[in-house]
Amino acid sequence: MSEHTDYKSTFYIDGQWIDTDEKPHLAVINPATEAVVGNIPLGNANDVDDAVRAATQAFESFAQTTREERLDLLKKIASEYKRRSADMAAAITAEMGAPKWLSESNQAASGYLHFKSAIQILENFEFEFQQDSALIRKEPIGVCGFITPWNWPVNQIGCKLAPALATGCTVVWKPSEVAPFSAQILMEILDAAAVPKGVVNMVHGDGPAVGSAISKHPDIHMVSFTGSTAAGVAVAKDAADSIKRVTQELGGKSANIILDDLSEERFAKAVAGGVKTLCVNSGQNCNAPSRLFVPKARLSEAESVVKATMEKLTVGDPHTEGNYMGPVVSEIQWNRIQAHIQSGIDSGAILLTGGLGRPEGLDRGYYIKPTAFSSVSNDMPIAQNEIFGPVVCVISYEDDADAISMANANDYGLSGYVSGADSDRVAKLASALRAGMIHLNGAQMDRTAPFGGYKHSGNGRERGPQGFEEFLETKALLGMS
Repeated sequence: MSEHTDYKSTFYIDGQWIDTDEKPHLAVINPATEAVVGNIPLGNANDVDDAVRAATQAFESFAQTTREERLDLLKKIASEYKRRSADMAAAITAEMGAPKWLSESNQAASGYLHFKSAIQILENFEFEFQQDSALIRKEPIGVCGFITPWNWPVNQIGCKLAPALATGCTVVWKPSEVAPFSAQILMEILDAAAVPKGVVNMVHGDGPAVGSAISKHPDIHMVSFTGSTAAGVAVAKDAADSIKRVTQELGGKSANIILDDLSEERFAKAVAGGVKTLCVNSGQNCNAPSRLFVPKARLSEAESVVKATMEKLTVGDPHTEGNYMGPVVSEIQWNRIQAHIQSGIDSGAILLTGGLGRPEGLDRGYYIKPTAFSSVSNDMPIAQNEIFGPVVCVISYEDDADAISMANANDYGLSGYVSGADSDRVAKLASALRAGMIHLNGAQMDRTAPFGGYKHSGNGRERGPQGFEEFLETKALLGMS
């Protein structure tokens, strides 16, 4: 296995790389090898204060930049990002174990695509318009605090940072301490693109020390958080005293409803496609179709497809061509998934394939067997809780009403999937799902469509024009025409 073992990172505040040698440091583990591949300094509330002061000062001028100036900046960032794409992909594979193909084609590419999308939206975004006797003006909200996760590290900062810069906001950012090296490369990209000093500031650290300091800070005007629902609750509580805007993209337990009117071939394709989508990124996706709802009359048909599909998925060294799945991100994550699998076994669900322990032939690294349970009751813990791993629950339903009732009987509401031959029927079920994004008949993600969920999956939206709105305040100039 070929890999870097000398990754390092530091803080970036007020346009400068900060000397952090005297800070306590945290080792970062490659989950494929369990070896240390680098370290990061751990910040504290004082470092956040320094970053906020820089962002506050920079906001005065950056908020006044023209659309053309911000377009030019975003284009420079996109150009520099494209130049560093290979470095970004390599860092993501090292820090979180994503297979090389996934790091290159999806993980690293996603950050670039968010900047390109923001450029397209900014070109025509309406910051000012007349509404009856009032002139309505959209203005940047101010200093924004970003707390981002490890599972799609540059995707999740890209869909926050690109619209923030496009709308004239400044930023204080804490990347995940689990996957921090892609963040370092992104800051190098921003520095090379000559982002004005103080406009984007990065402080490494953990949630209690740095994340909480960002959420609580009285001079931060909005916080955008992506992560677990429990952590999202903590962010919202920390932010409450300063009445700041909080947007959250949290967990999910998405339903994938396969209708009974599909031919045998299309039924198999829909079931297999859902399984493969679930297992991308080792199942570490908040919008994963982890609850597979199939007609009772076709349960055995679905079980056969699920089992055959999962057993064809190759798991192993992320640098080896052809491996579909690498490891999950950490020992903590591995243990959590093992506990969920044990819970499924203890609940009496039928284990179709996979199960406890590492896949055969892998004696190190945090690898998980692609796992499927059938005869799952919708009230079992494995059907209600987000597992965040390559584990699917096959649930049978009587009719469309039963499928919708069970799909909506969950605290989460991030995404949903419906496949069927009758497009009107598919659309009807999609409309009945209480979730923010519904994929019809295998439709893929659209990076200009709003991303976000209902219920415990969070609030606010990322991507597209709706993503811009989260970074804007609305001012009504009455009597002005």
